[in-house]
Amino acid sequence: MSSFVQHYGYLALFLLAIAESALIPIPSEVTFGFAGALTTAAVTGHAQLSIVGVIVVGVIGSLVGSVIAYEVGRSLGRAIVDRYGKWILLTHHDLDVAERWFDRYGGVSVLVGRVLPVVRTVISLPAGVAEMRRGRFAVLTVIGSAIWIGLLTGLGHAAGSSWTRVSHDAHLLQTPTIIVIVIALAWGFVLRVRSVRRHSTPAPARGRHARR
Repeated sequence: MSSFVQHYGYLALFLLAIAESALIPIPSEVTFGFAGALTTAAVTGHAQLSIVGVIVVGVIGSLVGSVIAYEVGRSLGRAIVDRYGKWILLTHHDLDVAERWFDRYGGVSVLVGRVLPVVRTVISLPAGVAEMRRGRFAVLTVIGSAIWIGLLTGLGHAAGSSWTRVSHDAHLLQTPTIIVIVIALAWGFVLRVRSVRRHSTPAPARGRHARR
């Protein structure tokens, strides 16, 4: 990924930002941290990118990817649940809960979600399912993305020549982090299966109709 960014610069940043915001789990920490390092002369002997350019391109790419995920959720959310709900562990109850949540906390969810690892990758889909207003969604996405990408770019710029060492130290943490994530996902999977079964099982008939 780092070599892709180094060779293709802003185009690579744009494509990676789109992919990450369109539900593809690409670590923006690496993408924009390294891009920030490339705004100094420490990595290649000269500054390949500018801080403003990295942030602007990253924000635009994030907005494009987020809109794609949003529109998929808005147009296909319930249809997907109708056809594939039991396979992807989603029920209409889940969609109803998401809609109620976004009715009350949608703005905060999108804004804060854009600056949280992992959450930022998937937050656009439920926003679309809940039919959050497009204009509001776009504005909050731009603000949140600018904060996140600006922070990562700034950290990469500050690291400069130390980026290789910082990346190595982060790599050492990947194994225990992956283990924790796998355990959490396994437990979450068990809970989701239970929830889907509970909300997919029709309630038993009662009263006069039950005796027929």
